[in-house]
Order: sequence, then C-alpha cells, then structure tokens
Amino acid sequence: MEDMKNKKIAVIVGGPSTEAEVSRNTGTAIANALEHKGYHTEMLELVPHRLADELKKKNIDVVFNALHGRYGEDGVLQGMCEMMGMPYTGPGVMASAVGMNKVISKCAFQGAGIATAPFAYYFASQGLDGITENIIEQFDFPVVIKSAGQGSTIGTVVVRSPAEIRAALEEAFIYGKSIIAEAFIDGDEFTVAVMDDVAFPIIQIVPSTGKYDYYAKYTPGVTQHLCPAPISGELTEHMQNLALKVFHLCHCSGVSRVDLMTDREGHPFVLEINTVPGMTATSLVPDAARAMGLSFDDLCEKILLEASIGKF
Repeated sequence: MEDMKNKKIAVIVGGPSTEAEVSRNTGTAIANALEHKGYHTEMLELVPHRLADELKKKNIDVVFNALHGRYGEDGVLQGMCEMMGMPYTGPGVMASAVGMNKVISKCAFQGAGIATAPFAYYFASQGLDGITENIIEQFDFPVVIKSAGQGSTIGTVVVRSPAEIRAALEEAFIYGKSIIAEAFIDGDEFTVAVMDDVAFPIIQIVPSTGKYDYYAKYTPGVTQHLCPAPISGELTEHMQNLALKVFHLCHCSGVSRVDLMTDREGHPFVLEINTVPGMTATSLVPDAARAMGLSFDDLCEKILLEASIGKF
C-alpha cells in the first residue's frame, strides 16, 4: 500500500463516449477519494490517439479507469495498458468486451444457463422492415429495444405497440450496428455489486418517475436505493449467486455490477453486467459498499490496490 502511495495514478475520464459526462463525475469522485487517502492522482481527459504518449510523458505508473462506454468499457483501454505493461483497474480485454456488448453477454448468459429475459438480436444490415416484422412475430408487447453497446439506458426504448417499433429501432441503431429486443419483465429492479468473490448487499431500485432512465439514474433524489433490499433471505441468496455466476462467467476483476429484474411471480432475470460501474454521488455501488461498512474512500482504495496487468 505504501509503495502505491509513491506512484503516479492517472484517473482517465471523458472521451468521445455518449457517457462522457457521467465518466467525468465518476472520475472526480474517485480522484478526490484517493487524494483523501494520500495517493498522487491526476485526472486525464481521454483523447484516444494521444493517451499512450500522455501517460509516458507524465510518467504515470497506474491507470484508474473511470471511463464509461466506448474505449474504456469495451476492452480498448485495457488492451493498450496490457501492451504498455501498465497496471490498470477493473477487468481485462475479454471481460470488458463481453460485458459491453449485450448481444454477446446475453448469449453467454443463455449458454451458461443463467436466467435472462428472452431476447433476439438484430443487425442494421437486416433492414428495419424485416426486423420490425420479426419482433412482432417473436414478442408480446411491451417489448424493450436496446442498443447492444450502450450504458446508462442510452439507446433503450420500451415499445408498447407495433407502431412504435420503427422509431425505437432508428434510435437504437444510432449508437451501433447491432441491437437486441428483449421481453419486458414487469416486476422490480435490483442490482448486485461483486468484488473479490463477494456479493455486496442487494439494492432495490425505486424511481419516483416509474422508470429507471438516464434522468432517474443521475438526478439526485429522483430514485430511491433500498439497501439491503426488502426481500426474503432466499431471494437475496439466489440473486447474489446469479451475480457471482455472471462475474465468473465473464472473467471479471475489480468491482462489477449485475443488474436484475424480477417478474410478477418474483423470479429474477439477469439484464446485464456493468464492468466499470458508476461511482458518482447517486451511484449504486458506493451505496451497497456503505451498507456493508465500506466507505467510498476505502472502496476506491481497494479497487486501486488490485490494479494489475495480465488479465483475460
């Protein structure tokens, strides 16, 4: 630990991602926490083609990845750090790429027998008319249309009638060449953070607006985080085990967050895994950590001290 306090730590934020502003908020909170603990940090705004040179020029020893979305959550930053031999926080290239792409991660969950909402995936090359017809054939309404490679609910639309499908597809395809359609799970929303093979206390997410969208996620006071979730011990254990299975399946390291929904009968379904979860004032992982007696500063330090290379 003392050795790490002699190193220069770059907290990487921003970049061209649609989630850049969330990343800057995350990075600011992390940098402040690490400074409180006595570490030497510098926040670096991501300019992709300059980053490697900047890290060398500034004699950075360790990268703390606070990026969300493109370059930071998809394996690109991780691959660069691996080639440079520079320790970095969070999971490696493969875990990041799988976690970021909902087509691949949902197929992985399904193949491993992990309960996930019924889904189908589509590519822009198939044409909107053909995709629309297939969704109408395959799904009841409402149905959820999601961009395959976005977080923070960006590019996600709940479609309530066939007439709304085309507009939802057009929005989702703005963000990439693949999307998923997913059965709408009409129940409660939960999330489970995992670190060091330990599942944190479960959070039940209760937005006052009735939907957990970008506004509800990042506007203080709009969403309640009930932690620990007011559910049975049996359901708690079941969801924590699901989160651990997802974490191991994706070869994660550091802290990740697994999002779930229950249906009307109370059966849980995994929605996705976030391999670089938000760490802002309204974020879920810090809330879960506090519920188990781990302060935000200590959580950030714990993530930093596990920085390494040679990950999957």
